[in-house]
Parts: sequence; C-alpha cells; structure tokens
Amino acid sequence: MFEMKPSEIKPKYKRVLLKISGEALAGAKKTGLDFEVIRSVCEAIKKCVELGVEMGIVVGGGNFWRGVKDGGGKMERTRADHMGMMATVMNCLALADMLEQIDVPVRVQTALEIKAVAEPYIRLKADRHLQTGRVVIFGCGTGNPYFSTDTAAVLRAAEIGAEVILLAKNIDGVYTADPKVDPDAKKLDSISYDDMLAQRLMVMDLTATSLSMDNDIPVDLFALSDPENIVRAVMGEKIGTRVG
Repeated sequence: MFEMKPSEIKPKYKRVLLKISGEALAGAKKTGLDFEVIRSVCEAIKKCVELGVEMGIVVGGGNFWRGVKDGGGKMERTRADHMGMMATVMNCLALADMLEQIDVPVRVQTALEIKAVAEPYIRLKADRHLQTGRVVIFGCGTGNPYFSTDTAAVLRAAEIGAEVILLAKNIDGVYTADPKVDPDAKKLDSISYDDMLAQRLMVMDLTATSLSMDNDIPVDLFALSDPENIVRAVMGEKIGTRVG
C-alpha cells in the first residue's frame, strides 16, 4: 500500500483556534486534572504543530470553578466570574507544562495580568509567537465578567485570523435534542448558524454564536474523548458537526 511521507501530508488549515473544555481535562474524575488525558491531548497538539499548523488554544475552567453557576447566587457575579478566570489559568499552566515536556514550544498569555506566570495578552505578540511555531494558550477568557470562554475562543479566533474554531467538548457533535434526555435525538453532520439559533441548540452561548456568525468563522464541534480528533479536524476529515 502506498504511504505518503510526512512532508507530503498537507493539513486543511494553516491557523486554528482550539477550544478545550475544562471538564474534558478532568477525564472520568469530572474535577481537577487527569494528566493521562492532558498528555494525550498535548501529543495530538504536537502532531498538528509538526504538520505546520499554527495553534492558538483557549481552555475553560469548569473542572475547578464555573463562575456564576458555582457561585449559586451566594456570590457577587463579577467576583464569581473572576474566580472562573483564575481557574482557566491553572489549566493553561498544566497544558503548557505538558507541552514543554514533549518539546513543543509554548507561551501562555492571559487577559488579566499575572506577570509572574504568564505574558499579558497582546495580539501582535501572539501573532508573532504563532508565526514562529509556538503554541499560544490564552487564559482568563476575555478578561471581562459575563462572558464565557466560548465567547473568548471566538474573539481570539477573530483577532488572530484563525480559519476555523475547533470546539473539543464532552459531546461528539450537535444533536436535534439532548441525547441524554431524548433517545430519538439525531446527530447532525452540519448546521447553519441561523438554524442553530432558531432551534435553540446551545452548542455555544448566544454571544459566542453571534460573534462567530458575524465574523464568518466556521466551528467544528467534536468529542475530545479521542484526542486524535484534533488531528483529524485540522486535516479536514468530517468528524462531529460543522457549524457555519
């Protein structure tokens, strides 16, 4: 059987924004960090980098704290959201450390200044890092309360000129209904932004969806349970659901 040499393998995208949910990094434990999961995710990222893909990453913090949801009305919303931003930084540092262990150059940039552990987010500097082959991990969401990390992912994707947003979650695509509730729910191969909004299929929150639609950035949603899906996505394979 004819096999292509690595130099002949061409990814579909040159620059992507990968959004990883915090819960996915916790693995079966649901909270905290599962380092076996993190390593497998980082090895998939390394494969993409070796293919010449420029990768920005936004990571959630739900494995530690989910802002207003965990605040439960007992905490002022802005402070609860700031705690969520701090949670994302712990995940950013864990990812960065593992990437460095497997010889992937990486920089962490945060929307809130934490100079002792990360660079402040500067778009032009992030762009330069990406051009030189470094992975850039964006922490602290947008740096503003009331905005989710999904919105941060779309915002950073627009700012760095990403061709696609890879949305790696605990679900393998967009369904016509909640598959945990409706056994007749069917997974969709693709869906337009208009249809997703009309049917109230909450792949991302409304702000993130509107921002992605306004900037014409497609979203590929797939399960992170198999980290190789990241590589398949950058190669243009049809996995999960394409939104856009």
